[in-house]
Amino acid sequence: MTTLRDPVVGAASTWRPRPITAARPVLADRHIAVIGLGYVGLPLAIAFVEAGLEVEGIDVREGRVAELNAGRSPIDDIPDERLADAISSGLRVASSSDSRLADADVIVVCVPTPINRAKDPDLGPVLAAARSIRSAIRPGQLIILQSSTFPGTTNGPFRAVLEESGLVAGRDFDLAYAPERVNPGDPASASRSVPRLVGAITVAGTRRAAAVLRHVNDVVVELSSPDAAELTKLIENAFRTVNIAFINQLALMCERMGLDVWEVVDAAATKPFGFLRFTPGPGVGGHCIPVDPHYLSWRAREFDFVDRFIELAGEINGSMPRHVVDLTAEALNDRGRALKGARVGVIGVAFKPNVRDARNSPAAPVIAGLAARGAEVRFHDPHVASFRDAADAERLGSDLDPLLAWAEVVVVVTPHTAIDWDEVYARAPLIVDTVDSSSHRVTRARQVLRLGAGWSTRT
Repeated sequence: MTTLRDPVVGAASTWRPRPITAARPVLADRHIAVIGLGYVGLPLAIAFVEAGLEVEGIDVREGRVAELNAGRSPIDDIPDERLADAISSGLRVASSSDSRLADADVIVVCVPTPINRAKDPDLGPVLAAARSIRSAIRPGQLIILQSSTFPGTTNGPFRAVLEESGLVAGRDFDLAYAPERVNPGDPASASRSVPRLVGAITVAGTRRAAAVLRHVNDVVVELSSPDAAELTKLIENAFRTVNIAFINQLALMCERMGLDVWEVVDAAATKPFGFLRFTPGPGVGGHCIPVDPHYLSWRAREFDFVDRFIELAGEINGSMPRHVVDLTAEALNDRGRALKGARVGVIGVAFKPNVRDARNSPAAPVIAGLAARGAEVRFHDPHVASFRDAADAERLGSDLDPLLAWAEVVVVVTPHTAIDWDEVYARAPLIVDTVDSSSHRVTRARQVLRLGAGWSTRT
């Protein structure tokens, strides 16, 4: 018997896998339901429509449903025109209360998997989706979970909720896990060319799920189990977390040694083998890097195993916003000015360049940290109109021109290409550059304090 700790309520729960037989054969899986119309679910639903399948997109947010039905895409990688074409081709967008899950041959779950303040997994959205399926599930359906989660979720708590319907996974319906690999801001990451992974609780279920996914992915790799697919997704992002942390540590060391980490990384990247280029920055953000490794380390502790690499990487990356605040204080001190009472303009609050998504952005703790030390802080982001910092303070964005006229020091957090960087570097008297936005630009002496390089300048 396997014991899992429920990450939502914190109570131990037990479940016993039931005997598995082959699921009822299905001749065709033509009707797809996608639960969750965010950065993963919406592109997937549209891709299925473009492949000629009947698709219903479902979201619990009434506002999101209304927005989509009005032809407005909230996703950077999906233009309004593509959304409109999908709707005209038969995409049905519905709220949870108006969904037709019982009509679907395949139900794909693409809901968020956040962490709580203690950085433990929160399966609330996943289990809520399972409960909505439970009330409509019928024999012969295929259920695919895509949300990033820890090994044991699909075949554990997610399955347990589904089986409260009285149907048995692997006998009455198929159950699989197929992790998403979407990179916001990069439409190609959701294209057919990106290989897809899938593992079900039966061999027949894996083959069936793979056949469905081949409508939208040229290569589908079949794994031995949902657990293997769940772990694969987590190590992909844990790999990035650990390497980003290593480069962030290198940046701090270069500051002490009077070296330029950006020059060093660029030089190392000329090696055509044995090196992958990662760059330092003000912290990590988004839906994956700050979250997924915690799912893995949390699950590892359930097996009395501490993943020290992931734990340490999380500490290092989590400390970078505080270092940015310290650099800002150092830059002002160079002008004989204290951080307390200073006017600080932050440029870019989205978690990465050229997207409007500000989830888990390092700008949140940077702005909150600056404010906590007495600075007056404003921000400019061409893609984000308002922003809530790590202290839960709601802030409205400023246009670039008045921000540059007002700020004593500018802190560059997210280098959107839509920003007029020539204007920034021509007008800002003092800049803390955390992302090497000053590369290849003319700067004045001691105008730019760069993370990982100090006051050094490049030719």
